[in-house]
Amino acid sequence: MAKHSGTPGQDWSRWLSDPAALGAAAVDYGVDAWQRTLLYADVRRERGNQYRAHLREQVPNVLDFPAEPVLSGLDLPRPVNYGLVRILPPADTPTDPARRPFIVVDPRAGHGPGIGGFKPDSEIGSALAAGHPCYFVGFLPDPVPGQTVEDVMRAEAEFVRKVGQLHPDGAGKPVVIGNCQAGWQILMAAAVWPELFGPIILAGAPVSYWAGDNPMRYGGGLTGGSWLTALTSDIGAGRFDGAWLVQNFEHLDPANTLWKKQYHLYANIDTEADRYLGFEKYWGGYVFLNDVEMQYIVDNLFIGNKLATAELVTSDGVRIDLRNIRSPIVVFCSYGDNITPPGQALGWITDLYRDDNDLLSHDQTIVYATHDNIGHLGIFVSGSVGRKEHRKFASNIDIIDMLPAGVFQAVVGETPSGTGGELGEDPFLLSIRPRGIDDVRAIVKPDQASERRFAAAARASEINLALYRNLMQPWVRAVSTPWSAHWLQTLHPMRTGYEYWSDGHPLAETVATLAQQVRGHRDPVVADNPFLQAQGALSDAITDALDRYRDHRDEIYRIAFETIYGSPWMQALAGQGMDDDAPPRPHPGDSPEHRAFVEHSLAQQRAAIAQGGLVEAGLRALLFVLAARGEADERLFLYARNLVRSRGGSGIHRGQARALVRTQALLMRLDTEAAIAALPRLLDGVAATQIRAVATSLREIAGSAGALSADERKRLDRMLGVFAAACREAADADNDAKSGTTPVKAPSAPNRAAARKAASKAVKKTAGNVAKKAATKKAAAGRRSTTGAARPRRPES
Repeated sequence: MAKHSGTPGQDWSRWLSDPAALGAAAVDYGVDAWQRTLLYADVRRERGNQYRAHLREQVPNVLDFPAEPVLSGLDLPRPVNYGLVRILPPADTPTDPARRPFIVVDPRAGHGPGIGGFKPDSEIGSALAAGHPCYFVGFLPDPVPGQTVEDVMRAEAEFVRKVGQLHPDGAGKPVVIGNCQAGWQILMAAAVWPELFGPIILAGAPVSYWAGDNPMRYGGGLTGGSWLTALTSDIGAGRFDGAWLVQNFEHLDPANTLWKKQYHLYANIDTEADRYLGFEKYWGGYVFLNDVEMQYIVDNLFIGNKLATAELVTSDGVRIDLRNIRSPIVVFCSYGDNITPPGQALGWITDLYRDDNDLLSHDQTIVYATHDNIGHLGIFVSGSVGRKEHRKFASNIDIIDMLPAGVFQAVVGETPSGTGGELGEDPFLLSIRPRGIDDVRAIVKPDQASERRFAAAARASEINLALYRNLMQPWVRAVSTPWSAHWLQTLHPMRTGYEYWSDGHPLAETVATLAQQVRGHRDPVVADNPFLQAQGALSDAITDALDRYRDHRDEIYRIAFETIYGSPWMQALAGQGMDDDAPPRPHPGDSPEHRAFVEHSLAQQRAAIAQGGLVEAGLRALLFVLAARGEADERLFLYARNLVRSRGGSGIHRGQARALVRTQALLMRLDTEAAIAALPRLLDGVAATQIRAVATSLREIAGSAGALSADERKRLDRMLGVFAAACREAADADNDAKSGTTPVKAPSAPNRAAARKAASKAVKKTAGNVAKKAATKKAAAGRRSTTGAARPRRPES
């Protein structure tokens, strides 16, 4: 077949002036389009076969890693359909048993498990590549009758406890990654059993459902609340079909659902088949939830939004307060996520904490990282995200675990050119930047007027649910049977899309045969073919039209929601007065008892400023120098760790090191000048050689991540001056000890100047007594006795 050369984007004048070339291009395109149509139909046939085979699996999942079972949730005292497996690492990527284990927990939000290990460049792949033992928590398609969200919480806590028991000599408590809906489940479990968890990573996890700007948050109010959830569970004979949740996701982006996803396969049929089939295996693996599970989630989270303000209580009376979590919490979200935008992922922070002191008083560490454009599923399945963000989180998790209380931002950027040594060939560099509650508030943009509307919607939901339960639910349950539920699920539009075209179709064999012939004689059209370019332009036009429809639809949803639930009538129904300035939700930090707790906690922490020794002094000095930089990247941490090890500091237990770093960083944040002023006291009594060694290390570590700025150099010189003065005093004291003199010891006081003044007065008094005695004894004339006199110390420079 003749091919035409040229560049894409040429106008039609060239082709219209050459009818023969235009005719040949039309023939080329026609052959290519026919071949692509057959290949597309054949891939869709394989999709149907894959869907049916997936349904027949005993434990359907899309994990790309072999695994062995560890603990089944079916065997727990309160059984659930969850299970814990150990990921078997590839032969060429062995794990280090001395490293802390990772646990990846997948969301049960309509799809089956496995998305966290969907491909080599995934969360599981990143943990394995960093040498960490890895575990995975998945689930069966059908729930145990009667299981609740609280039962799932207990099961997940038991899984974390089991992994901790399997790795008693690991470097720390297990790291737990919660994807999407699994994120809030993990937070709930960690709030009740905080002693079990190491660092927690939330990937695209919605926690504050009234925040953000995604249109999905209006759905509950516009449908009248959670009564529709109860109805769906009732017609499902006590089970909620996850296909409805997936359909809601599909409706968010009609352009992708109705056109882009399918067109991309058609236009790139020679290269996209495997990727398409792999993703569709996950997307079509629908699972079920119990009616009580789904109702709890919708009432208390999606519509009620009670988790973010500590309003949930377990069946045994334990309040689920996220402020109880003592492990670092890493929040990874994206501005391109239309399901969990940054506002919903981070809003719980401003819901819980008024200011930085409130956060510091609870000793909680929060690290957030934002992506510019990746979509919701890309947070879990994108290879670029797996190779970049997830790999850096995994390889630097011990650094994150060392961070003190406060808010930090993690930024993964390109490694500067010329960087070697510690990072090797790693193309990416993780930097940690101190942030505050106000920085998070700037992202979340809390709006009390919006909160009042959502509070009104939540109240309307309660009323409508009560009406449904009292008036309709008995009748619906009376006519719903397992048989009727089965057929409703089978005929669900999301399922029929997979069912209708497979080897069971009478034309399937013919299409498969023709597609096989096409693969042997594939003749793709060249890129500059005018008809191919027209095809692309038509696709772009369809996509733009569907996007405009989506934008207008979402704007209508927003206006309708705000009009209905912002009206005085609806807000009065929710118990809100027009002149009521009180927030619609009680803030957990507003009580006088809580404010007293914050003040007492901060006072206790400040009391530790005068406590410590050489190690604490070195840490404070390093933190003081680095504060001018505004961030610290992993090169500095790695250099500091190796330097400590090379100088015999590897005997410090990791837990002790974490406590030391966290405590000193907190004190520096609470009162920098007081913490620095206490350095001479911390260095008092330390040998000069030890002080000199720490000062040398301080100089090397501070300069390990690049040239120092003028402010950093000034701070470093100040700290080196403090250490030099302490070193001279230690040397003088050592010389006194060697010469047999007994210097007068300065009284213990925070102010060394007062100590030197007291020592000077003692010296003058003793010298006066000696001179008086010498004047009465001529035999000792001209010679000054020093017996019993105190030698004054050399003043500090």
